[in-house]
Amino acid sequence: MKTLTPSSIATGLVAGVTAALLSLSANAQSSLAIVLYAASALPILIAGLGWGNASAFIAVLAGGATASALVSSHFAALIVLITLIPAGWLSNLANLARPASELGGPDNALAWYPLSNILAHLAVMVTLGMIAVGAIVGYNSDMAGKLVDIVIETLKAQEPLYNPDAAAIAQLKSIFSLALPLVQGALWVFLLFAAYYVATFVVRASGKGLRPREDMPSTLRMHRNAIFPFLAGLILAFTGGVPAIIGALACGTFGAGFVLAGFASLHFRTRGKPWRLVALWFAYVSVLLFTIPIFAILLLGLLDTRRTIALTPTAPAEKKHQNI
Repeated sequence: MKTLTPSSIATGLVAGVTAALLSLSANAQSSLAIVLYAASALPILIAGLGWGNASAFIAVLAGGATASALVSSHFAALIVLITLIPAGWLSNLANLARPASELGGPDNALAWYPLSNILAHLAVMVTLGMIAVGAIVGYNSDMAGKLVDIVIETLKAQEPLYNPDAAAIAQLKSIFSLALPLVQGALWVFLLFAAYYVATFVVRASGKGLRPREDMPSTLRMHRNAIFPFLAGLILAFTGGVPAIIGALACGTFGAGFVLAGFASLHFRTRGKPWRLVALWFAYVSVLLFTIPIFAILLLGLLDTRRTIALTPTAPAEKKHQNI
């Protein structure tokens, strides 16, 4: 943690207020709401990565206080749980380092907290945050069913002949009650990791970054133990009730981590191939258009789990990576 200074305090305060205002603007711009909510993590991440944990802590407090003063304590609790705290924790993990010699590495280097662990922590934080938010707003299968009813009524208003039977509606509600937390959890992991990636770029460009630049295709993997909460969520998803909702959420958050790792692995495996751009273009477009191919990327991420530690020489030398 960097020493608390007037600069880090001011940066934390500005970052917190900015994060709260971005979250507030998301309520006014419904079409960009999810992007603006995720973007509110950027100021917290930049403060933490560039000015240290104390600045990130102040930013989280300032963001919560600003949101509470401008809107309500309820709104403040929501953004703190699902955005600000995860962002602050990610910056804390990214700044962790210790002598590489403690891990069997060279004496003149620092070993940084593995990116695979950071990604696993992100999945855990999003899962816990959304469970807390779900408890606050009272999310359950009945709420998901009401959303389905709204959609059906809208479709009936547009097409009077549309009249699905009760069995089909009940099945749709059952599927939607699990699909909603799964998709929301996965999307939030994607967006927060994107915010982390952008924040690391901004901090490095400003010359404030501590952590070395990492080669994402070779280092972005999920921790091997992350398979267990993913499988536990998959099992819970078939139990019904609240446990099934939590299980679907865990499948979404940890599955998103494995998908990110799968795409990174795909980038790494195709490196240097003449058909690389075509393969990557096909993979991304097919996932965006048809969704089903994402399971192939998920499988690739599940099959390639490892921890890669970034090393920073304590003396001027070329940066390198060590797989453990």
